[in-house]
This record gives sequence, C-alpha cells and structure tokens, in this order.
Amino acid sequence: MSNFTTTVTEFLLMGFSDTRELQILYSLLFFLIYSAGLMGNLLIVIVTTFDRRLHTPMYFFLRNLSIVDACFISITIPQPSINSLVNNRAISVPGCAAQIFLVNFMAYVEFTLLTVMARDRYVAICHPLLYSVIMNPSVCIQMTLMCLFTGLLYAGFHTGYTFQLSFCQSNVIHQFFCDIPSLLKISCSETFSNMLCLLVSTLVIGGGCFAFITASYVTIFSTVLKFPVKEHQKKAFSTCVPHIIVVSLFLFSGYYAYLQPPSDSGSIKDIIISIFYSIIPPFLNPIIYSLRNKQIKEATRIVVKGKLLLRNKA
Repeated sequence: MSNFTTTVTEFLLMGFSDTRELQILYSLLFFLIYSAGLMGNLLIVIVTTFDRRLHTPMYFFLRNLSIVDACFISITIPQPSINSLVNNRAISVPGCAAQIFLVNFMAYVEFTLLTVMARDRYVAICHPLLYSVIMNPSVCIQMTLMCLFTGLLYAGFHTGYTFQLSFCQSNVIHQFFCDIPSLLKISCSETFSNMLCLLVSTLVIGGGCFAFITASYVTIFSTVLKFPVKEHQKKAFSTCVPHIIVVSLFLFSGYYAYLQPPSDSGSIKDIIISIFYSIIPPFLNPIIYSLRNKQIKEATRIVVKGKLLLRNKA
C-alpha cells in the first residue's frame, strides 16, 4: 500500500453542481451569503470594540465569537465558490490538511465559546450581585485563551491522525471542502481507530459542553420564571433563546456529519448537512444577536453617525 502524499499531490473536491449554469448560480449565492455573514460579524466586532458601553463580559465573548465566525466562513466558502466559477476542483494535499486543521479548530472554538457564553448568562441572571466578581476581565481572557489552546490541540491531533492514513483508491472528496469524514470514506487504510477517536472526542467534548449548556439554561429558566416583572422575564428570554437556537443547530448538524458511519449518506446529503454546521451558524449569529439586541443596534447607529460626521468634516 503506497503512501498517498508520495504519489498524489492533490485532491478533487465535489462541485456544487455538474451543470455549468448551476455552478455559477450556486457560487454567486454562496458568495453573497459569505459577504453578508462576513460584514455582519465584522460589524459586531467594530461596534463592540469602539462603544465603551459594550465593554462587558457578554459582549467580549460575542466579539470573540464574531471573529471566529468570520474566520470560519472564510475557510469554507470562498475557495469552493472560486473553484466553481473557474471550473477547477483541485486542492493540494497541504492545502487540504490546512483546511481540515482550520475547520476543526474554528468549530471547536465556536462551540466552546458558545458554552462559555452560557456560563456568562447563568452568572448574570442567577447571581447578578456577584457577576462583576465572577466574570471579571481576567477570568474572561483566561476562558478565551483556554478555548483557543485546547482547540489547537484538538485540531492538531485529528489532522495529524487523519493524514497518516493512505489514500490509494480515489482522490475525489465528496464534499465542497476538506473534512475528516469525507477523507475517511476514501481512505484505503483501516480507519476504525480514526473513527473511534473522532467518536469519543466528539461525544466527550460535544456532549460535555451540551450537558453544561443544558444545565445552565434549566437553572436560568427556573430563575427567570420567578421574576415578578414580565418585562424582565421577556428581556432575559430574548438573550437566551437565540443562543439556544444557534447551539442546537451547530451541535446536531455537526454530530450528524461526524458520527455517521463512513459508508453511509449520499454526497448531496453530506453537503447539505455540512452547510448547517459550517455556514448557517456563522451567517445567522450576527443577524440573531444584532436584530434582537437594542444595545448593539443603538451602538451601530452611533458608530455610523460618527463615521458620517468624520467624512463631512474631512
């Protein structure tokens, strides 16, 4: 059995369609989604950075989440869109390895940040008097750095373990970007240990985070229901429900993509499922958090007005 990296220098990614017209149409559609998601996330980063009223733990984590989302969709969308436009599906082995590493790193950091945000909401609602003490700036930075550091270890391990496999039967990846399940399907090596490691790590990390998030929100909702003022209940729910929607969408679509047997699922289904965990959450996050958040909308108006005033003075 020959080593793939010594005999073949590229993989072939699956296109959005076999029809040229549809390739162009889907490429433009995904590029519009990418542009909207990128601008929305960058807007949140700018607003939460320049408005000092938003220098709180909640918006600190939201800013970090927006940075991760902007990077996430920049890894998965632009290259396949360009490839479809120029009708070129090739990606080098190092490029595929880099994409797998970055996708796993961003997905890990995304989900752990969502878990930390649930912790932040729990402390803010259930222990408001101790909020500034428990969620002080030092703790917030330490939590974020821990997400990044463990994400590097997670992504590095799975990327290295995947690329020690041999690929001698096919170099066609049935996905529009490189991911581990798609590579395991075309490997001619024994992939049981890879699948086992992927299953265990995904269940332990994903299941642990989901259990923590669920426990946090059970306590949050039981506390919110005791609020005497309905307006306070509505405000608390408005900050929690969008977070639950994003977490559920990201977790269950990711679980389905990574925990199914390598031989199951058609190519089109794989692509649709991957869209739900790699594109939709980063695209929806700025919409959900900005449209339902009065402080962000007000801060956006202030930032836009400030820029207009500076232009007029210039």
